[in-house]
Amino acid sequence: MLVTLGTWQLQRKVWKDNLVAQIEARAYGAPGEIIPSSAWPDWNQAQDEFRKVRVQGTFLHQFETPVYGLAPGQRGAPVQGFYLMTPLLMADGAVLMVNRGFVPTELREPASRPESQPGGVATVTGLVRAPEERNAFTPPDDPARKTWFARDPQAIGRANGLDRVAPFYIEADAAPNAGGWPKGGQTRLSLPNNHLQYAFTWFGIALTLLGVFGAFAWRKLKSPASLELKQHEKSKA
Repeated sequence: MLVTLGTWQLQRKVWKDNLVAQIEARAYGAPGEIIPSSAWPDWNQAQDEFRKVRVQGTFLHQFETPVYGLAPGQRGAPVQGFYLMTPLLMADGAVLMVNRGFVPTELREPASRPESQPGGVATVTGLVRAPEERNAFTPPDDPARKTWFARDPQAIGRANGLDRVAPFYIEADAAPNAGGWPKGGQTRLSLPNNHLQYAFTWFGIALTLLGVFGAFAWRKLKSPASLELKQHEKSKA
């Protein structure tokens, strides 16, 4: 059983290595186009997430939605603030939510950073991301007060009365914004890959138990009772 578990972990490592390679190829390759809005209902997260894309449209800054979150500070310690989810109106009338980046708590309100909301047609380069998953520790959102704790593009779109919103969003890259905020490029591509360590653990336990059993069997064979039984069997022969 332990050897089987170790072998399974090695198989999982191969799977994880392939997954990491696929994600890195998507994220670090040349930017492509997003899938057309007509295909959004059939969007496949496993095939499309973390793909680098470039899109154009007009930001609907009046619907900018701050989502609570943490980001690494200048010294590495996490800083509290908000991710700015802003709808991007595309040429075909569909809406693509863009996480333009992070602002600290004191810059939550647009009035504190008016230069950060450019007008006209904007070009955004970034990564395709799936809606942020909620868990038992995620506080409930309060759309009426624009209080959000999960980057859920379609829920945010509905709260703002927007139609044809993509089921994914774009995480903008680190290209600087006017005034220095928000700060994009917040995606951290770091997938845990501990399967080799787990495999060694299972194999190590198996070898330890094998050694314990071997020592026990050796002592049993060398015990006085065992030697006496062998002598008795020889005398009978």
